[in-house]
Parts: sequence; structure tokens; C-alpha cells
Amino acid sequence: MSDFVLSIDQGTTGSRVFCFDTSGNVISSAYREFTQHFPKPGWVEHDAEEIWSGVEDLLGEALQKGKLDAKNCQAIGITNQRETVVVWDRSTGKPIHNAIVWQCRRTSSICQGLKEKGYEANIRKKTGLVIDAYFSGTKIAWILDHVDGARARAEKGELCAGTIDSWLLFKLTGEFKTEYTNASRTLLYNIEDKKWDDDLCRLIEVPKAMLPEVHPSRADFGKTRGLKSLPDGIPVCAMLGDQQAALFGQVCVNPGEAKNTYGTGCFLLFNTGDQFLISKQGLLTTLAVDGKGGVCYALEGAVFIAGAVVQWLRDYARFFAKAPETEGLIENIKDEEDDVVFVPAFSGLGAPHWDMNARGAIFGLTRDTDPARITRAALKSIAFQSYDLVRAMEKDTGQELPFLRADGGATANNYLMQFQADILNKPVERPANADTTALGSAYLAGIHAGIWKDASDLLKLMGDKTVYKPSMPADRRDREIRYWNKAISRVKDWAE
Repeated sequence: MSDFVLSIDQGTTGSRVFCFDTSGNVISSAYREFTQHFPKPGWVEHDAEEIWSGVEDLLGEALQKGKLDAKNCQAIGITNQRETVVVWDRSTGKPIHNAIVWQCRRTSSICQGLKEKGYEANIRKKTGLVIDAYFSGTKIAWILDHVDGARARAEKGELCAGTIDSWLLFKLTGEFKTEYTNASRTLLYNIEDKKWDDDLCRLIEVPKAMLPEVHPSRADFGKTRGLKSLPDGIPVCAMLGDQQAALFGQVCVNPGEAKNTYGTGCFLLFNTGDQFLISKQGLLTTLAVDGKGGVCYALEGAVFIAGAVVQWLRDYARFFAKAPETEGLIENIKDEEDDVVFVPAFSGLGAPHWDMNARGAIFGLTRDTDPARITRAALKSIAFQSYDLVRAMEKDTGQELPFLRADGGATANNYLMQFQADILNKPVERPANADTTALGSAYLAGIHAGIWKDASDLLKLMGDKTVYKPSMPADRRDREIRYWNKAISRVKDWAE
């Protein structure tokens, strides 16, 4: 039996487990969606126990599908939805509340209060982030203030607070650790000094005693123990947030290289090497991974709702039964353009706008507007939001991207990829394996385990890519962008 690497890709709407061979090819994979909880408008939660039990089942399923012997697993890599947080009892391992998801807006008022007190510049200087309910710190504080006795227990160190990587590692190995990229998304971590910041923890009211040890993304995180689907002793060698994993999976390890991931949200990352650059265009500064698994900096643009708008059309509007049906649905539209614009600001607007009170809207409806046209507008909205990110990135860095590397599940939609190339007026490249988040964590774990030396080995493993070239006339492109900007201006500051 051949050696292989396991990658756990724990996403916002589902979890996947992949088995990769030593050539970086997928041997097998298993996938499962889990329940989305919406206790109030704008609130989003997950059941952390449901996530863990699903992942544990998927580990066994992936091994069975690949007819693999678990003893040949050389390493495990974990990649995860980032700002989603779990608070659990350190002794029993039981969560004290549902996980609060990165999309959740319940702490908007806490964030507004911090802004009004003038803390934004100091927080941005230390964390590279803006004050927004998107990030983890205020979510932890909310749980401590809304679960009886939680704050006192946290002060005593009886509770653990962690992002999903920490939660999965705890269940896999019993260790309580995280790593640079996830820590950099909490509003509590100083990305220049590489440590939890005492002042930020006091300001946001999160006791340091409940926070995990922080390690490089490539490290000896622990070994499996007491699992039903894996033997004891398999090392977890890599953990990193999903977008940094995708950046590494695309082998964008040098300054000036960038990728855009099309998943539940859209996330554009631009590697800036050892340069800690504060954006002037509403982008974030975050920690990422260099060619050998060390730390580097990146600029990031985050779109909250991308593929999730297709999920909304499927599950709530019920326009189609399965996401791949969208291409067939819009094929029958005879005219290439209309005035229908869909702004999916269901969770506010992320970069470069950062408006927590924006809400979703559809503009330009007429009597002949049918599900096909609304679906087309929804797909366009993903490309428009990514366009805004690319333009902001180019202004910040003074560099024009020659092309855009794209990955993630939504890149399977050929209409979306072609429209993205058209609206950017530059080529879009889709890799042979679009699951680059899982691939990135597998690559990093494999480097730590000695399967690959560094990024130079990874470049040799990359397969053929599909290139979408722009073909839209300039006047139509200008018109499309003009209507998009009009729509964006109308959804801002909607909620009170």
C-alpha cells in the first residue's frame, strides 16, 4: 500500500476529507453538508458537535472509498472556515453554546461601540483588520456574556475558545493549539509581534487564559488518539485557514502572486512577502504561508456572500434543485444584457465597502423578469464583487494583475468564469484541481512529513489549467459596472 496524506477541509456549509497520494493527486474524498442555524435575522450558528461527528465519519468514508490502510497515512492537514468560533469545556470537551459563524452579525453593536470610542486605528495597526462583526473576538465575548457563569469560568481557564481548526485538533488529539493564519483573524492577535495582545484582549473582554497556544502553520500539532476511524499516532502536521490554504495550494508563495477563491464567500489574497502593508482601499492585512511553510504577509479582500447566493436561490427561492442547473437555466435567455442587478448583501458588505448595515436587494425588475434572469444576475454579482476586490488590490499595491488565478467550488460554473474574465478584462485561470484549500493543507502537511521539500516540488505537481479570455465589448463592460455601482450605493446603511 502506498503512502498518502489526509486533508480535512471544514467549510461553512459542508465538510470534506481528501486522501492525496505523493504526486498530489486525489485518491478519494468524502463530503457532507451540515445544518445551518438562523436563530434571528442576521444570526448564523453551527452545531460544533455535528461538525466533529461528520468529520470523524468522513475520515472513515474517505479511507474506505480509496481502499486505503490508515497506517500508511503519513500526515494530516486541517483547513477550515476561519472566523467561526467554538467555546467548550476544557475537561469534558463539550461546547457551551453553538458555534457562532463568521457570517453572523449579532456583534455589530459591540463593534460600533469600539469604533465610536476611537479604537479603530490602534486595532488596525496591530491586527491589520477593520472592526467588524466578521471577526472572532467579539463573538467569543458575546458567548461569555450570554451563557450563565461562562465569563467567570473563562477567567479560571476552565473554558477553551478557538476557531474550527482548534476544535478539530482538540477532538483529534486532545491538544489545544492554533496557528498564525487563524489567530490573525480574531482581532486579538498582534500580527507584527506574533502573539496574543494583552491590550486587545482587555478591550474586547476575552480572557487570555481561554485562548490556545499559537504555532506556525506547519508544526507538530499532536497525534491522533481514541478515534473510531483512525489509529492512534498519526501526526497532524499542518493547520491553516481556508483562504491561506488556497493561496498555498495555488503555490502563490512569492510576493506579487494572488488568487481568488469562489466558495460560500469570495476571498482574494495577494502575497506581500515580509511587507506588513496597511490597505488604503478597505482591504485587510493577514498572515499567510511562504514556500517552506513559514510565515509571510498578504493583503486580503473578503466578499461575504458568493456561492451562498446560489444556495439561497436553491433552498429559499427554490429556483432549481441543484447548483449545477444554473448554467442550463440561463442558457435560454436570448438577450445578453438587461438591467437586473442582484446585490447579495445578506450579511452586510465586506471589502472594500465594510458596511455592516447593508442588506440584499434585486434591482431592475420588470414583468418579464423570470428565475433565469435573477439567477444570471446572482452569478454576475459574484464576479462584480470580485471585480471590486481586484481593483482595490491593484490600487493598494500599485501593481496590475496580469491574470487572476481562480479556485473553489463555484469555478465549475463556466458562465461565471467567462463573465469574470469579461468584467475584469483580463484572463482567469482555473487549475485542474479546483479544491485548492484541501490541496494546500495536504501540501503543507506533506512538506512537514518530508514527502515534498518545498514549493519548488509542488510546482512540478500542478496539472493543466483552463484559461478564460475576455471577449466583452468595452461599452457593455462599462455599462455593466455602472449599473452595479448604482445598485451598491442603494443597499448601504439599510438596517438600523
